Amino acid sequence: MDLELKDRVYIVTGATRGLGNATARELVADGAKVIITGRDEKRVEAAAAELGPDAVGFAADNAEPAAAQRLVDAAHERFGRFDGILISVGGPAPGFVADNTDEQWQSAFDSVFLGAVRLARTAAASLGEGGVIGFVLSGSVHESIAGLTISNGLRPGLAGFAKSLADELGPRGIRVVGVLPARIDTDRVRELDALSGDAEASRAAAEARIPLRRYGTPQEFGRTAAFLLSPAASYLTGIMVPVDGGVRHGF
Repeated sequence: MDLELKDRVYIVTGATRGLGNATARELVADGAKVIITGRDEKRVEAAAAELGPDAVGFAADNAEPAAAQRLVDAAHERFGRFDGILISVGGPAPGFVADNTDEQWQSAFDSVFLGAVRLARTAAASLGEGGVIGFVLSGSVHESIAGLTISNGLRPGLAGFAKSLADELGPRGIRVVGVLPARIDTDRVRELDALSGDAEASRAAAEARIPLRRYGTPQEFGRTAAFLLSPAASYLTGIMVPVDGGVRHGF
């Protein structure tokens, strides 16, 4: 299937590893060009080098107010166009209600929520018909996840923002989509499994609750995200797509 990605230009934040990196790989493999970001300059440079000449890396923090416009400008300057963005950020600090501090909530709000809103608004101002804005959210949009209180608080709000944005941008031909990963085999998920003190037991218990009885691979997530960002998904907007092996109980 031709995703019609050749020479299209996307920004992918948080793309030095994990889900953002997996998506950037799939986009480049199908002919797109990408601007990838991360907070560590050396990691960004290494990730861009691995992706090849169709990738450019920029050290950027989603919480930094000026970062969004710098990235959009970079897409135009380096590749001559801008077709879409995938907003992916690292997960907030884990913990229960009594564990998380005001500082952790504020830091997460600035990067996970306000940073994402700012990136989406800035992208929307520059995108034309056929453009797309994607959000990497979480299964916590629909069902809270024990031990991830901050994520449970912020992700549903971003999903609501994305839905409002889809309604507002639809008349301009700009799509907005969300991708909801669950247990994808990334460093972040392995770190969460290890918090119990027995990572193997945690993983086995989680896999037993997944109808497909296994964790997803980053590549499986990346393929789904790349499709949603592509012109092949041109009539999909305002939706939240779970990539979870069937673990969500609702329809």
